[in-house]
Amino acid sequence: MSTTTMLQLLSSGMLKTAAIFFLTLLFSLPLGLVFSFGRMSRNGLLKGISKFYISVMRGTPLMLQMIVVYFAPYYVFGMRISSGYRFVAVILSFVLNYAAYFAEIYRSGIESISKGQYEAAEVLGYSKAQTFVKIILPQVIKRILPPVTNEMITLVKDTSLAFVLTEVEMFTAAKQIAAKETSILPLMAAGLFYYLFNLVVAAVMEYVERRLNYYK
Repeated sequence: MSTTTMLQLLSSGMLKTAAIFFLTLLFSLPLGLVFSFGRMSRNGLLKGISKFYISVMRGTPLMLQMIVVYFAPYYVFGMRISSGYRFVAVILSFVLNYAAYFAEIYRSGIESISKGQYEAAEVLGYSKAQTFVKIILPQVIKRILPPVTNEMITLVKDTSLAFVLTEVEMFTAAKQIAAKETSILPLMAAGLFYYLFNLVVAAVMEYVERRLNYYK
């Protein structure tokens, strides 16, 4: 295998890994907030559904969830599975899984805010929506940044699970090259990529934390 071909495979794998990471965050962060509202709802049915969903997503392996999401359309609905659905199934699985974790992070952040702030906002004439957006949410974001950062770092490493549905991300590309070239160097390059990716994620989140640190 030529050096050019190896670089092309690794570059393609890097882009696929980055795509899985960013698309997962794009959809799982807002979805997690929705489920956190459901988890805290006074409606028993809505709360029960949200609690069950979070329990299943956190209590079963992501790898198993990916297999279920990929094969469910065929076995449940008899739909034909196209090769293009593999990447969609990967993203859908990651989003559903990480939304459950983000939901619990949001819930812990929201419940950490004292009820006095809600009461004070009501006295000042704020609606519930205004209270949440202008007063509660900024504080919640600041408080949940550390656990969200931890989940993002885990997500970078979890992208390697895409191999389950034969999606060639960074780790899979490195394994294929290593097998053909009987060399461990591609795997070391993949390890370096994940490490640098996580360094960037940690640095960005640390910068955001500093910007939101109003206790000087």
